[in-house]
Formats: sequence, structure tokens, C-alpha cells
Amino acid sequence: MAGTVTQDQGGVDALAGVRTLPQPLRRRVRLTPGAAAYRHFDAGLGRWVDYSWQEIDTEFERWRHALAAEGFATGERVAILMPNGIAHIAMDQAALSRGLVPVPMHAVDNPDSIAYILQDSQASLLLVDSEERWQAIVSTGNAVANLKRVVCANLPGTSVPAATDSRIVALDRWLEPGSAVSSAMNDVEVQPGDLAAIVYTSGTTGRPKGVMLSHENIVANVKAIHLRIAARQDDLFLSFLPLSHTFERTAGYYYPIAAGACVAYARSVQLLSEDLKQVKPTVLVSVPRIYERVHALIMQRRAAAGGVQRALFDLTVAVGGRRFDARQRANRDVHPLDRLAWPVLKRLVADKVQAEFGGRLRAAVSGGAPIAETVVRMFLSCGIDVLQGYGMTETSPVIAVNTVEENDPRSVGRPLDGVEIRIGRDQELQVRGPSVMLGYWHKPEETSRVKEADGWLHTGDQARIEDGRIVITGRIKDILVTSTGEKIAPVDIETAILADPLFEQAMLIGEGRPFLAALVVLNPKVWEQEKRKVAAGGEPGSQAEAGVLLRRIADAVKSYPAYATPRAVWWTLDPWTIGAGLLTPTLKNKRTALEHRFAAEIERIYLRRTSC
Repeated sequence: MAGTVTQDQGGVDALAGVRTLPQPLRRRVRLTPGAAAYRHFDAGLGRWVDYSWQEIDTEFERWRHALAAEGFATGERVAILMPNGIAHIAMDQAALSRGLVPVPMHAVDNPDSIAYILQDSQASLLLVDSEERWQAIVSTGNAVANLKRVVCANLPGTSVPAATDSRIVALDRWLEPGSAVSSAMNDVEVQPGDLAAIVYTSGTTGRPKGVMLSHENIVANVKAIHLRIAARQDDLFLSFLPLSHTFERTAGYYYPIAAGACVAYARSVQLLSEDLKQVKPTVLVSVPRIYERVHALIMQRRAAAGGVQRALFDLTVAVGGRRFDARQRANRDVHPLDRLAWPVLKRLVADKVQAEFGGRLRAAVSGGAPIAETVVRMFLSCGIDVLQGYGMTETSPVIAVNTVEENDPRSVGRPLDGVEIRIGRDQELQVRGPSVMLGYWHKPEETSRVKEADGWLHTGDQARIEDGRIVITGRIKDILVTSTGEKIAPVDIETAILADPLFEQAMLIGEGRPFLAALVVLNPKVWEQEKRKVAAGGEPGSQAEAGVLLRRIADAVKSYPAYATPRAVWWTLDPWTIGAGLLTPTLKNKRTALEHRFAAEIERIYLRRTSC
């Protein structure tokens, strides 16, 4: 999303000399006070409402004064348990301005995990969305005695907790002392090396760890992102990934402030499709699952279409793919026939695909997990620049990303400026640079296991370097070893399965077993169509249905070795959710939790097959 920026107001000047996180906002308010900063849907008015940079800073000032009145010492932790929106970022900015340390938490995480993070981080203040959420946390029995203040966004005036626990206060009341602010409060001075956040990792296999990120870590990543992918002041981001995740915090929150771009907050994931069409973003920061869902929807429509429409779609993908390849290779011209056909194909097919994202996307960044090349290629062929990137919480988080001008969908792009990379033992990718974390909160031994004394960080991901680009090939720990000695990277197989619109979610199992099996969540509409076909063929029953699923799975993974093809399947229509503790905030499978939840089903799979 390369773009020009003006010298007096653009991202380059806004980042010059920036060393700590409160500085970009202060500079942005001074440079473009009247420009749109944030957009949210006002349910009372029934429409989207904008805040200018000056207006949002005035709102933030109320939060700064309210937080200052608590009298916390520099470095104390402020936990934020709120959905994406103005309240979340207002508390974040207020905490940073007071020299405090934000601890963002996922708004729909389970109470046990929340209580653990509150206790582990020793948070002094908690901003929570509702009284019900607070009661759920208390009911876990885990100690929350370290909290000095609990600010509740939705707390009735007669609430019993507020009457029995003096720490609890309604948000509106907490903000009252700052409502008549007449002058801006000076920020508490912090140093680049000071702690700016404790962001807890997703915890796919166990308890989450608190990643300590300094002001320098995050600012360095913001600057490197801007050098690689320059957002413009007229860009509009749509934010829906949780602000508890570093990917959204850095790329979808701190970076737009520095660039002067506007951020619209989606109402919910359930309404995301509608919000995309209403907001019409120019930049989207997302995990692969969102692109996979749109891809599945489009492929469903193709399957249901007539022969002429299917042929038009396939021709559009073919012609568009050749146009994309020509654009990536400056020495290759577009074939004259493709050049003539494209305007018609764009109007009839590609524009409709683009309309699923609002029709204005300049760049769609995908990160947080692998995405199937077939999914990316379909969007690229329709003129949507999906840019695959790579990073981790421990690196603030972006390590590498493709660009519009240099986009290789097989890779995650070249490393950002200032980021060193090397390949270590077991083909492990290792990185070093100013965005690498300080360490894990109160876990020096775990820190030393992943971060060497000279600054090299062990990513745990296997990779190779091709022409300076990083190609992720697997995960060192996430390798299944069957009882026959075969080694399989489950994420690769799962990604391939999810390219089929029948499958909403998938997890490969088979550690120490004689063969692989798959646990899958099915798309109800597509599955109903498949069941009708089974019934019409005169083979009703679960065995016939399992055969259909296994054939679809085998077709999806046909490019992998035979031993990597699942030989059994268990299916459900009930989705795995974050709230149930089965997914991470970025929609990755929590393997241990899923294996525990479906332990009986897994045992039946192998008992049935081995007894045959």
C-alpha cells in the first residue's frame, strides 16, 4: 500500500524523532486536528459517527485526569477487558501518558484465563465491560486482591457490588472529575526502554505468558512498517481483530495514529460482512480465517451458478492471475487478449468479489497464521492485493510482509528494515532487531530459552530463505509423529482442508497413533446440500456421510504425501469458540483444549478403526 505523504502532515514527519508511544498522538493532534481519526457505530443514532483528532484527544484528556487521580506509581499495570472501541484505546492512551503499563485482554476470553492474567500481571486497575463479567471473574476463586480499582463500563447505580466493594465504580462516575478539564495534562516522562505493555500470548498449548514490550520495541516496529507499507491520511482501516493481540495493536491502532489514517471499529464479527460494505475500508488487517470465509462464500456461489457463470468466473481467475503475474515481473507484458478481456471480466465478476470487502481495498494484510496459496491467488486474480505477512507477539509483532509491488503469495515477504534473520538448527527461523521483546514477565528462565544473550530470538518456526524472502515451512513443536514414524505439520494440512467451503474449522490428530484423523466443523448450508446428494444416491447413514467427508478431505490434501491424508473423520456443526476456551484470540486452535474436550470422540475414532 505504498503511497505518497505530505511533508508537513504525513507519516514521515509524524515519526521523526518519535521514541515513545504517547508522542505520535500528540504530534498527530497538532498536525491534523480536524481530520477524521475514529469512526464508530452509534446505536442510538443508528449511524456511523466520526471523531476528529482534536475531539478524540479531548475525550482522552478526561481519561488521563481520571487515571491521574488514582495516584498510581509509574510502572503499575492497567488491565483492559473491553471490546475494540473508543473506551479501550482511551484507557490505553491514558495509561501510557501516565507512565503506566497497559495489559490488554481479549474481551471474550474465559473467566479463568482473565483471572490468571490479572493475578500474574499484578494489575492495579481493571477496566471491564460489565458487572456480569466482573462477577464471573470473582467466581473463579482466583485472587484479585491486588486490584485497587475496578472501573465497570456498564454498572447500574444500585448495583450491589459497588455498595459492598469500594474498589468498584461505574465508568461515567469515574470520568466525572475529568469532565470539566480546561487544560491538557502533561505526560509523565518515560524512556524508550521502559515497559509499554504486557501482552499475553495466545497460549495454544498451555498458560499464556506475558510478553514485555518496551516503547522502543513498538515504535521501532511502527517505523519499519511505515518504511515498507506507507499508509495515507485518506486511508480508512476497519478494526475487528482484538486489541489484546499485538498484530492489531501495532498495525491497526498505533500505526494509523502515526500515519494519520482513520480507524473504524466494527460492531462485531457477526456483522463484519455488513460493516465491510457500509464502511468501505481501504486497508484491512486480518487473520486468514476472514479471507477463507469470503473465499468459501464465493466458491459456494460458483458451485450453485450456471455453466456460463462458472466459466466466466474461471476465466476471470485465469486472466486476472496472468495479469497479476505480469505485474510482479516487470519484464512480462500482459497478453493483448487478456488486456481486451479484463474490463469486461472486471465488471461482470471481479468487481463483485471486491464488493464483498466494500469495493475500495488498496491492501488486505493477512497475518497471525498460514493462509492457503489458492485462497490468496483467487483474490489477487480479482484485483484484491492480499499481502501475507509474518510475526509474533515477541517481535512487536511484524517480522516480514509482502508489498503490492513485490508480492509473492508463497512467502511472507522480506524482513522489515532493521530486522536480521538467520536459519538455525532444525531449519528454525531466528530473528534479531529493535522490536524483539524485553522478555517474559517474571519468567527469566523461559526468556533465556527463546532469547539468546546477543539478542537472537528463536521463533519456533521452520523456514527457508528464497531470494531474500521468508518461506515458512512448519512449526518445530507442532509436528505430529505417528506410531509409524511419519512426521506431519498439522497446520499445513488444516489450512489445505479449510480451502474447501464445506469445512469451517479443522484440527488434525494422530500423535503416537497409527494414522491421522481430522476433527472438523462443517458449514451447515454446504453440508445440507451434500447430505441430499448422499440420500439421492441411495446411501444414507453416517458411514456414507463419513465417506463424503473423507473424499473431500483427500481431494483438498492431494498435493501432500499419502501418509498425510486423514483416514478417519469426526464432524460437528457446533463451532469452536474463543469463549469456550477452544480458540486463541486470533482464531487458532487450542490443541490441548480441543483434544481434552473431544477425548472420548478421539478414542472412539481409533478404537473403531483398529478393531476393524
